Amino acid sequence: MRDTFKSLPEDPTELRAISELMAAEIKSQAYQIEKLKKELAAHRKARFGAKSESMDQLAFNLQEDAEIEAAAKAQKAAPADNTDQPAPAKRTHNRAPLPDHLERQEEILSPGDACGDCGGALKQLGEDVTEELEYVPGHFIVKRIVRPRMACTCCEAFAQAELPSRPITRGRPGPGLLAHVLVGKYCDHLPLYRQSVIYSRDKVDLHRSTLTDWVGRSTALLEPLADHIGKLVRAGPALFADDTPVKMQIKGKTGKAQTARLWSYVRDERPWHGQAPPCAWYQFSVDRKGEHPSTHLAGYQGVVHADGFTGFNGLFGDGKASEQACMVHVRRKFVEVYDREGSAIAEEAIKRIAALYAVEKEARYKPVEERVAVRQEEAKPVFEELEAWLQLQLPKISGKSILAEAIRYALGRMPKARAYLDNGQLELDNNICERSIRPVTLGRKNYLFMGSKGGGDAAAIAYTLIETARMNNVDPEAWLRWVLARIADHKMNRLEDLMPWKWAAE
Repeated sequence: MRDTFKSLPEDPTELRAISELMAAEIKSQAYQIEKLKKELAAHRKARFGAKSESMDQLAFNLQEDAEIEAAAKAQKAAPADNTDQPAPAKRTHNRAPLPDHLERQEEILSPGDACGDCGGALKQLGEDVTEELEYVPGHFIVKRIVRPRMACTCCEAFAQAELPSRPITRGRPGPGLLAHVLVGKYCDHLPLYRQSVIYSRDKVDLHRSTLTDWVGRSTALLEPLADHIGKLVRAGPALFADDTPVKMQIKGKTGKAQTARLWSYVRDERPWHGQAPPCAWYQFSVDRKGEHPSTHLAGYQGVVHADGFTGFNGLFGDGKASEQACMVHVRRKFVEVYDREGSAIAEEAIKRIAALYAVEKEARYKPVEERVAVRQEEAKPVFEELEAWLQLQLPKISGKSILAEAIRYALGRMPKARAYLDNGQLELDNNICERSIRPVTLGRKNYLFMGSKGGGDAAAIAYTLIETARMNNVDPEAWLRWVLARIADHKMNRLEDLMPWKWAAE
């Protein structure tokens, strides 16, 4: 740097040109440093920061923080001799009784029939009962299907009952075991190699390759049910769409994996008292091209709740679906700015968004007409004021700052979020679909990657069935056991009879 200044020209014009170049370079470097700081802050938050995005955090209740701080100072300043203050109440336990449906096994501990002091006969005055919750691990059984071969004593004709249909033809697993393996991997996030180790503790040798084959065969058998759920999702007036990355092993390259995608489409009408049961439909693709959601939702003309991913743009347009933008993604931008810089503008934006969610809390689980009335009266003024306020703030700050990026993103998404104010069947965000992604994110930390596209398709079918059962408060393992015992002989035009809500009703 010193050598550079020693060699500077004396001509003012040349000096001015050099200073302009240096100013431009410094400005570029400052922008680059700002960008790197933003990326570093995002990485630090992703690794070490809080993961919760509860709406309770939206308000940034500074008054409460000030009250807590003032109380702490007052307590510190108070004299140590507080003899007049009552002692804190002793902690009490209020245990709920153990569930009545659990099997009871009694163990009677009797002191005997004779008195230990004088030898006289004892009579019972009452009893004390102590209940202890115990766990008996699940165990395997071998189900023997015996079919006697009979012969007629008159004509010597042979007779034998037919073998009932089984989930895997000439296979050894029963429907209960197949359901347990599927739920173990795709609901409880246990990779197949771990399940193999667990089963070996019961001296049952089930190799991972065997379990993999069972998963593929059982999901192929269940695929019509997943397709039926997909039709139900696309039959609704509104759905929620999102995607998440998963790893897929590259064929022929050991240890190499590429980034594939699981797409989630959810129909959930519970917030507005809709009659249709909630459903979640998953699809697998080897990449994130926009052609995939366009194929999955081909012909759909309802409303799609989605984030700003450009791959969803092919869904929207004349004669196609309409878009409902997600306000949580708008809020997230301002939270990042506030966490990093403590910006007053970002804080104010978060508070205004919190006011919108306060109205949504009031409108949730009300009929469509009431939701619209509440939103028009309470949410619409807040929404419009937020939009106008953001437009006023943008010229006041640097156009290259991350706060400006957050404001521009918000102003670009809010016109597409406005539709919920007039339609009680819509939501302010895409959180319903993001919740359906969580089982996938938990599972991929354990089983690491899909072995192939076929494995990804099998995972999509399993997630579709299990998540749909969970959304309907149905035990996925019990339901799948029931389905796998029947589906081989079930008519394909009566798949509705096998849905989890039908099983729950029966």
